[in-house]
Amino acid sequence: MIPSHETFGGSFPYSPHFSNAPGFRMHYVDEGPRDADVVLCLHGEPTWGYLFRHLIAALRGVHRVVVPDHMGFGKSATPPNRSYWLQDHIDNLERLVLALDLRNITLVMHDFGGPTGMGLAARHPDRIRRVISANGPTPFGQADLVERVTANARVSPWFQWIAQAEKDGRLEAVLGQLGFNILSTLKLNGFENNALITDTWLSAYGSHFANPADCLGAIGWAKGFATGAHRFEAPDAAADRAIRTQPALAIWGVADRTLHAEHFLPLFTALFPKAPVHRLEGAGHYCLEDAPDKVAALIAQFIDQT
Repeated sequence: MIPSHETFGGSFPYSPHFSNAPGFRMHYVDEGPRDADVVLCLHGEPTWGYLFRHLIAALRGVHRVVVPDHMGFGKSATPPNRSYWLQDHIDNLERLVLALDLRNITLVMHDFGGPTGMGLAARHPDRIRRVISANGPTPFGQADLVERVTANARVSPWFQWIAQAEKDGRLEAVLGQLGFNILSTLKLNGFENNALITDTWLSAYGSHFANPADCLGAIGWAKGFATGAHRFEAPDAAADRAIRTQPALAIWGVADRTLHAEHFLPLFTALFPKAPVHRLEGAGHYCLEDAPDKVAALIAQFIDQT
C-alpha cells in the first residue's frame, strides 16, 4: 500500500519506480501490460507526472504507460551539482529509455517535454512509433525555429517575466519559493480550470518545491531560456526522414498564454503536414488539467486508429 501522502489523497495511486541510470534517482510511473506498445508521457515546467494522472488511468488497461519525472521535478531527485539545461534532460531521458529498453514509443509531450521528447526522437528515431504534442513544441531542426521561439517570447507573460527577473537578479529568489507561488505560476502560464484547486491539488504541485534547494529544476529551465543555455537537438537527415513518416497528432489549448498556437503549431505542421490538429477552446497551457477527458479520448482514439 502506498502511503496516502504520496498518492495525494488517492488522486495519484500509481506505484513509484526509480532508476539510477541517468546518474541520479529518477522517478517514473510504469503502468499497464509490459508487452504492450509504450506511451511515454513527458511533462514540463513546473509540473511532474501528476499532470498525466487521468491519461494514465484511461490508457493503462491496454497500453504500457511510462511517465518519468525530469530531474528536479516531482518524485525525482534534485542533485545540487548538475546543470538543468534542455540537453541535460534529453541525456537523462535517453539513459532511462535505454535502461528500460523502451520501443514502439508513442511520445506524449507537454511544454518542455516537447523539445526533450523530440531530442530523444532525433537520437533514436527507430524507437518512436507516434508523436503527440499536447501544448508541447516539436523543435526538429526547422529553419524558422529560433525566429518562432523569439517571436513567442515577445508576447508571452511567462517569458517576459523570466527575461526581466534574470536582468534584475531576482529569478532564483522568486522561483526558489515555488512551493508558495505555484498557483500564480500556473495561472500566469495559462491554467483555466479553477474548479480543480483544492489543498490536495496544490500540495501535489507545490510540495516538491519545499525549499530553494528543491527548486533547481524549475530555476534551471527558466534561467536556460534567459541566458541562452538550452540547446535544441537537431536530427540528422535519416532521423528527420524517419520521424516525418510517423503518425502524429497535435492537441492545443488555445488559451495558452505561454506557448501561443500561432507560433508553435507551424513547427508541428511543418513536420507533419497531414496530421490532425485539435484546438481546444476554453483550455489553456495545461490542457491535461483543463480538459483531461477530451485529451485522453483524442489520444486513445488516435492510437487505436494508427
